[in-house]
Amino acid sequence: MAEVTLKDVTKVYGEDVVPIRDMNLDIPDGEFVVFVGPSGSGKSTALRMIAGLEDITQGKVFIGDNVVNDLPPRERDRLELPLDLLVVQHLLFLHGFGKHPNNHLN
Repeated sequence: MAEVTLKDVTKVYGEDVVPIRDMNLDIPDGEFVVFVGPSGSGKSTALRMIAGLEDITQGKVFIGDNVVNDLPPRERDRLELPLDLLVVQHLLFLHGFGKHPNNHLN
């Protein structure tokens, strides 16, 4: 794996929706990180920007020493970024941990 760093990362939708403003984060090589927060707090947006699935409005995302803002996801994977975590949110929902009529956690 490689170190992941976000420097002053901001995401703006339209003219005034800002789910992430000036985010700074340093994830050392080999570290396991969990994003926790309420709905709409920018967790998925941050992960999508790291993975290259969402454009970054401002700031820089580094994987190792490489700025990856303009690299597509397939290029980021070559830099040893584990993208498996992006799938976890969707798998949890599909297996009954999201809002689902049969979910005993609701």
